Amino acid sequence: MKEGFNSTVKICVVVLLAVCLLFVPSCKESSDESSSEQTEQQVTETSKDQAVEASTGAGELVPLDIKLPKPMFVGTPQNIRVPNLEKPLGKPRPAFLAPAGTENVALGKSVASSDEEPIIGEIEMITDGDKEAADGSYVELGPFLQDVIIDLGAEYDIYAILLWHFHKQARVYFDVVVQVADDADFITNVRTVFNNDHDNSAGLGIGSDMHYVETSEGRLIDAKGVRARYVRLYSNGNSSNELNHYIEVEVYGRPAI
Repeated sequence: MKEGFNSTVKICVVVLLAVCLLFVPSCKESSDESSSEQTEQQVTETSKDQAVEASTGAGELVPLDIKLPKPMFVGTPQNIRVPNLEKPLGKPRPAFLAPAGTENVALGKSVASSDEEPIIGEIEMITDGDKEAADGSYVELGPFLQDVIIDLGAEYDIYAILLWHFHKQARVYFDVVVQVADDADFITNVRTVFNNDHDNSAGLGIGSDMHYVETSEGRLIDAKGVRARYVRLYSNGNSSNELNHYIEVEVYGRPAI
């Protein structure tokens, strides 16, 4: 009987040893897979961080040095009934961060327009640095869809585009579309960075951006570091009349490397 008991014990020990031999590699494999997954996740997160860093031009982010013109009206505009109109922020716009060294590269650059003979002003005034709303500081273009094109003179990584149509009184401008491209004819590498044309009346596609009321802060567009040489801006009349206006356009970027 003792011998039978010993035989049973031996069999149990052998079985336990076999199970252990099978379990240990499995644990090691599971551990290796877990370690591999963690490493892959770390690589993915690092790649994402590098992509974000690359998209922002790599370097320290600092607030843009934006000089705003004097406000011409105060308070909430009344009786502007426009669909898809964003609500006023009710406080100053937050600082916009961009890589150190980003500056207004549109200042003094050449401008062309679909309206070669403005009703008021000269096309060159759009990049002359004067952002005030006083008479003599803005350009008035004809009715219907009009555009202006700014030649930056070279390729830049563009982080923000800031434009003032008219802020002497509260207005909403329609079909505001802003595009960038590699060529003056806007054929090569055309990208749209802003579009509030909700019904495609400009024929450039339906946009998801909202209408907004013009103020002395202008409209700041996040261009996300897009690389381009030319900037084109459309508009199609406003809530007060069918004409198009520009006071100033600033393009904040750094030379493409």
